[in-house]
Amino acid sequence: MTKKRQKLRGTVHKIIEPIVPGEAEKAEIDVRGADPLYKEIRIKNVVTDEEGKKAALKEGAEVDVIVEADSSATIKKPDSI
Repeated sequence: MTKKRQKLRGTVHKIIEPIVPGEAEKAEIDVRGADPLYKEIRIKNVVTDEEGKKAALKEGAEVDVIVEADSSATIKKPDSI
């Protein structure tokens, strides 16, 4: 099935240590191009490479934020938008 996607740039603003033992560390990412009230997202600070090896993001890192959906979950927009 075909996928539709949008890629935005972001910066890891800070790393948040877990408050409760056993919870995951989080990375707070400022997403460029997002509305001011919604530009920060927090994710578990675990990324993997093509071989499945795990790593963590560093504060200040430049990242890509990708929103992806199946074509069946999208509608056609006029070219003028």
